[in-house]
Amino acid sequence: MTAVNHFTYGPLTPLLAYVMSCIGSMLGLRLTAQAHASRGGSKVRWLLGAAISIGGTGVWVMHFIGMMGFQVEGTQIKYDVWLTAASAAVAIIVVGTGLFLVSYGRGRLLALLGGGLLTGLGVASMHYLGMYAMNMSAQVSYDRVTVAISVVIAVVAATAALWFTLRVRKPIWITGAALVMGVAVSGMHYTGMYAMHVTVDSQPGVITGADALDFLVPLMTVISLITLTMLLMVILSPSEEELHEDAELLAKLELRRRTAQQQQQLTYPSPGVAPAPMPLAAPTPQAPFPQAPFPQGSRPQMPQGPYPQAPAPQADPSPMPAPGGQAEAPRRQPSRRQPSRSRRR
Repeated sequence: MTAVNHFTYGPLTPLLAYVMSCIGSMLGLRLTAQAHASRGGSKVRWLLGAAISIGGTGVWVMHFIGMMGFQVEGTQIKYDVWLTAASAAVAIIVVGTGLFLVSYGRGRLLALLGGGLLTGLGVASMHYLGMYAMNMSAQVSYDRVTVAISVVIAVVAATAALWFTLRVRKPIWITGAALVMGVAVSGMHYTGMYAMHVTVDSQPGVITGADALDFLVPLMTVISLITLTMLLMVILSPSEEELHEDAELLAKLELRRRTAQQQQQLTYPSPGVAPAPMPLAAPTPQAPFPQAPFPQGSRPQMPQGPYPQAPAPQADPSPMPAPGGQAEAPRRQPSRRQPSRSRRR
């Protein structure tokens, strides 16, 4: 049995691991809140971002920052590249699966418990897979009771994290939930590490794999940059309250548009047909001018038109006065006698 040191650099590695776990959890909760306010493909993208934040940064990065302070006296520690990468993939996949189950399960208790159990077992699997990826000239064994306790902590922490994703919306509550999740993930990690017992081989052999500084630091840097990028996306994107206000504004505009359309339909009976003009008062027919009677067969021809015309005025038969003041006597027209039909003999 040899001495195992979990805090080679003092409180630096556990503190840094806890901070990264809180940052990843906080960002994941913020992304899930954004996902609940979205629909369709946008919701799926936000949930995937939350899986990367919680599973990648909040769990996997925290785990391997804690492993940076882990040393065993008498042997060198290296890491298997593929197993380490597989542990990161497991963390992201199981957290994403739990988020999708809870989100699309509409917060039902069965979906929450099932998602918490699956996510907790997945996080515990990631932890022990990452520890199995360590190559050293030593024999490793685990205390079963302590391992079981670490798995229970992982399941409880995962269920609480999924419950937070359904209930937490305001920034202050998101911050508090992230601090609790950081404690749970860190507690699970160091409980699992405490369950490990290492016995160094008397004959050190060749150790294969990649050094922590050559492999883990670049990989953790890439995941951290992805996390910061998503953090900027969340900051620049509208919050849930802003989205709700925009939805209310759009609903009011749609209601106003429908009201205007209904009024237009009342004014115009059918689309594309102009309204009929208002009926005007009919013109009052005028009475025809009075006409003097004419002898039979001597009625003058009147011009055709919309209104009858009065006959032209007749010349005044009265004689004009003479210059001397006496009226000129009318000239007598010679009478024409009709010849008698019978002659006297």
